[in-house]
Amino acid sequence: MKRFLTVLSIGLFTLMGANVNVWAQSEIDLSKIKLPEGFKISIYAEGITDARSLSSTPDGKTVFVGNRRRKNVYALTDTDGDMVADKAYKWASKTGKDWNMPNGVAYHNGDLYVAEVNRVLRFPDIMNNLDDPKQEVIFEDYPTDAHHGWKFIAFGPDGKLYVPVGAPCNVCESDKEVYASITRMNPDGSNMEIYATGVRNSVGFAWDPKTQKMWFTDNGRDMMGDDIPACELNFAPEKGMNFGFPYWHQGDIPDPDFGDKFPRTNFTEPKYKFEPHSAPLGLRFYQGDMFPAKYKNNIIVAQHGSWNRSLDAGHIGYQLRFVQVEGDKVISSEIFASGWLDQKTNKGWGKPVDILEMPDGSILVSDDVAGVIYRISYEK
Repeated sequence: MKRFLTVLSIGLFTLMGANVNVWAQSEIDLSKIKLPEGFKISIYAEGITDARSLSSTPDGKTVFVGNRRRKNVYALTDTDGDMVADKAYKWASKTGKDWNMPNGVAYHNGDLYVAEVNRVLRFPDIMNNLDDPKQEVIFEDYPTDAHHGWKFIAFGPDGKLYVPVGAPCNVCESDKEVYASITRMNPDGSNMEIYATGVRNSVGFAWDPKTQKMWFTDNGRDMMGDDIPACELNFAPEKGMNFGFPYWHQGDIPDPDFGDKFPRTNFTEPKYKFEPHSAPLGLRFYQGDMFPAKYKNNIIVAQHGSWNRSLDAGHIGYQLRFVQVEGDKVISSEIFASGWLDQKTNKGWGKPVDILEMPDGSILVSDDVAGVIYRISYEK
């Protein structure tokens, strides 16, 4: 049976149209996705073009979705509680000028935060204003470079909003400390400070629920070959740590141009090395009770997939990975979900971006190529 999503398209925050049908669930063959025994995958929402970062209200009834290549932010609602979205609000810029890569979304204390390349916006009391959100600019002093300029955002246990600033290049030095960093600020945009440096391009971070310490993904540099350097999973328990970019990659490979400037010991090495060019993005610590016990308080990572490996080497990533941690150590790692990469054609029909845990213990996974949000659940 075909099911359609009602889209309320709100351009300039004025209702432009309703009851817009988007493509039906039968368009995507979910049997291609491989999961551990007992897990199943379904469609939570589709027709969500360029679905990127995810956030939600505490009750999980409204899910917010950011865009990178497009210019919209979505609010998806599940009005009947069947774990399938049946209404979508699509917002565009209020000013008449398109939002600039509104990739990052974070719900906090009733407000929605959206990160563009150089700005952070806040939409107060968002759930009472879905039809007509009120936009505030709380910070607008980030660099305007589009290269690695899109941002993942999240609130930490300290109540501060964490915002990364990618390197404006594949690899380069910069005289501005804010490049290749993770910053943080108060919820009103005040007291912005740099939390971590030497971070080439992080598009995902989360805090261990047991230790309240940060873990983040970082995408390794390109054009050093098919098999180096690895992408990284890093542990950042305190402010002021430097993770090596652009001088050292994956902790132990000096950059050909900059690696001789500082010794390796000046920098913090990654706790885990992902496949090179696999582009790990969103990660979440699973805290629910639906999945088997081994997943509790451990990490699930979305590996978006490579773009610049040679045809002979083949693309890599296009999967979800489970990483078990204990304190500051990675204990084990295994592929959790795969199948978005067509091995025969070496092309990805889908690319996982972000992960969001729902109150029932299932997880949502965004896909910016297929334009869908999946739901992964478990039954004994």
